[in-house]
Amino acid sequence: MESTYRVSLICLVCSFVWAAPVHAQFPTKSLRFILPFPPGGGTDTLARAMGNRLSEALGQQIVIDNRPGGGANIGAEIAAKSPPDGYTLFMMTTTHAINMTLYRNLAYELVRDFAPVSRLGSTAMVVVVHPSIPAKSVKELIALAKARPGDLSHSSSGTGSITQLAAELFKNQTGVKMLHIPYRGGGPSVIALVSGEAAVGFTTTPSCINQIKAGRLRGLAVTTPKRSPFLPHLPTVAEAGVPGYEAEAWYGLLVPAGTPKEIIARLHADSVKAMKFADVKSRFDATGLVPIGSTPEQLGPYILSEIEKWGKVVKALGLRVD
Repeated sequence: MESTYRVSLICLVCSFVWAAPVHAQFPTKSLRFILPFPPGGGTDTLARAMGNRLSEALGQQIVIDNRPGGGANIGAEIAAKSPPDGYTLFMMTTTHAINMTLYRNLAYELVRDFAPVSRLGSTAMVVVVHPSIPAKSVKELIALAKARPGDLSHSSSGTGSITQLAAELFKNQTGVKMLHIPYRGGGPSVIALVSGEAAVGFTTTPSCINQIKAGRLRGLAVTTPKRSPFLPHLPTVAEAGVPGYEAEAWYGLLVPAGTPKEIIARLHADSVKAMKFADVKSRFDATGLVPIGSTPEQLGPYILSEIEKWGKVVKALGLRVD
């Protein structure tokens, strides 16, 4: 009995001795950064802007892995089922908070299957139209949509995405009817707008700011309560005639649940440092991203509040995806 106890004690001590260096040496190989959208949208812009600096801080390569589809759920499911060893990072967006209510059956649960690392940044969305659309203000867009009910189409980065919900909220508050066309991410959604395949979009600033500056899209308003410092000439939707309207996109860094706290702390510290480099910050500024860098302890409750907030909107609008 005593010998058995001694063996168990030795094994326990050895486990601590061997486990400590594993965390201390992290990482010893490249990390996979799963993005649930294709290249070209806000998540891709953010991840690639900070990817190189994060790689330098960790001393290992960050491999960007775009996994679009399924309303951003395919990438989330892959990440949720990955080993909780710190070598899989996942970029969540407001869309994933929406999906918790929008979808009846998901193969993952956002709070249960992930551990928060940091809310990296946020951005306003912009109400944009193709230059051929004869509307130069939100009021003119509303008048046009009411004169041609169901004739105008609006693109989104996918069913249930914040870009769809922002449009649905707008339609609900103004009483207009527009046809929703979902795409597989922000990049394809904006391409559809530029080509004229879609007439109207509620797009994230990183996805459309360059197209607005180049004159390939016309910006009408921003969706946040205050004007964007990146597009100061555009009024808010509320200012432009829809009082009380508000929507914002944000991006969070997560890892699979069960990832050691020491590794989460390391990833948080290095990701925050990466965003402070001048080249990363200038990239953020150029695309309209506002860096945040919250702690894991701050992000967890924020995710819960966003699930509750957008859950109410989804239910109020009667939206559901089987």
